[in-house]
Amino acid sequence: MNLSKVLMNTHLSQFLSTIRIVLVQTYHPGNIGAAARAMKTMGLNELYLVNPVEHPSEEAHNRAAGAVDVLENAQVVSSLDEAIEGCSLVFATSARKRNYDKPQANVRKAAEQIWQEQSKTAIVFGPERMGLSNEDINLCTHHLYIPSNPDYGILNMASAVQVVCYELLQSQPDLADEAIFAANSKNLRSQKQVEYPSRDNMLKFYEHLEESLKDSGFINKNHPGEAMQKLQRFFDRGRPTQTELNMLRGALASFEKHVDK
Repeated sequence: MNLSKVLMNTHLSQFLSTIRIVLVQTYHPGNIGAAARAMKTMGLNELYLVNPVEHPSEEAHNRAAGAVDVLENAQVVSSLDEAIEGCSLVFATSARKRNYDKPQANVRKAAEQIWQEQSKTAIVFGPERMGLSNEDINLCTHHLYIPSNPDYGILNMASAVQVVCYELLQSQPDLADEAIFAANSKNLRSQKQVEYPSRDNMLKFYEHLEESLKDSGFINKNHPGEAMQKLQRFFDRGRPTQTELNMLRGALASFEKHVDK
């Protein structure tokens, strides 16, 4: 295998290792096993389970087939907050339109964005019967959907995981010209990668911002209304880097000093 192919495989493996699949309150254990199998066939291995109805189970083990290692290494947590901790991009998968405006992308465009940023990413799938709740989607930064038949767009959860994982694998940049790829890889390694804040750091910023706006009188302490939701959507669309977020936190701290005086 020549150098460029080694670099291609290494880069792909490193990219896929940054992606976390999160299943929320899965009812049918077979779907967990099938999702693990779907992940492994596309090179993903980080699986988080939020309050599964039954785990571990023989049915999941059987449906996982050769991906039992992904299943057995799955992290079981009690809340979505725990499952997305440390992630910068968090995509909520949902076929339904919601009442608020999260940045939306179809699965192919979302995969391209994940490739471009290459930061820690979680892709969240809801329960089979009703999908993700509005509260769960509020914790995510983006809304991902899979284009489908408008008359019947309901995918089985494990099938949805397979489609998403496939698009992530297939969306890697065009590497047909091996010489160009080798040169670009060398340049990429020499450049400092942009760092984006984790979702938990963004939530701390939102808490800080809300307290500052309450203290200033901009929003009513007892009736914050939709102001913070709209501001969160604004920052989710803008995607501040960690450096920019630090500047915003510093500006808030300076602002608070003047409010205190």
